[in-house]
Amino acid sequence: MKYGRNRHELYPSDAQPQGLPLADTNKIREALIAEIYAINGYASHIANSNMTEINQTWRTVMEDEKKHYGMFLNLLRKYDPVEYQKYQIYQKLKSGEKQPLQPYQPNFESQIILNNIRLDIKGEFEAVILYEQHLVQIPYQDIQEVFYAISSEEKEHVEHLTQLLLKYDPDPYNALN
Repeated sequence: MKYGRNRHELYPSDAQPQGLPLADTNKIREALIAEIYAINGYASHIANSNMTEINQTWRTVMEDEKKHYGMFLNLLRKYDPVEYQKYQIYQKLKSGEKQPLQPYQPNFESQIILNNIRLDIKGEFEAVILYEQHLVQIPYQDIQEVFYAISSEEKEHVEHLTQLLLKYDPDPYNALN
């Protein structure tokens, strides 16, 4: 099963088309999927990199993506009564103490750090496109404010990641500095 390469191709490419997210709650879900996709990407890059400065940047951006996930999930709970009901059920359950994950052994000899940074920049641009499109389609002020705030942070991520790219890539990017 092949999966899409970006935030707009999040479903298996050989699966049934998902259609357009016409309901406002589904637009929020689409944003949640994009944030999970980003979190997983940054976590993978960090796990497979031995470059402290780049990992710090990725970790900072990933923390923002986790915050965005929480903001979107809170909106979904507010506007989808079934989602809120399921949230209430799981709030009453105790999940126990946090347990450590199994250790991961990266292969630092096959690093493709610059490709990962460029892929991350692409993902941030895709998120901006998605969120700004939803921003103009959803009539609720509080949802618009969240989409605007998160879109602004995604633009900041583009600039932060671009600075890393310019620092570590030996090739010039025209007039960028």
